[in-house]
Amino acid sequence: MECITWFAPILPGKLEAWKALDSEMNGTRAADHKRSRERMGITREVASLMQTPQGDFVCLFHEAEDLAKAFGILATSDDPYDVWFREQLVELHGLTPEMLQGPPPAQLTFDYKAG
Repeated sequence: MECITWFAPILPGKLEAWKALDSEMNGTRAADHKRSRERMGITREVASLMQTPQGDFVCLFHEAEDLAKAFGILATSDDPYDVWFREQLVELHGLTPEMLQGPPPAQLTFDYKAG
């Protein structure tokens, strides 16, 4: 199982729209989001809001058997939810589908697990 943590900027003036997206993914679109992540092979996804003097960021944790494959699926899927979600990534974070097709957006350097 692979995992990464990474950050995506919330573009200036987009914080309220990001909060609305977060609410929508946890509410009316929760079932669609779950199906999307199952298609991608994502077994865990965590998002946290981090507000800094340099701006607002979403802090992300993703876990999957193959993260590059998971991001590639999201980048190219024609599923209506995935298309909508990609539009949100561009609008709120400036992340394009092409950016998702490369290697995962961060490199794991340390992973401690009790046990």
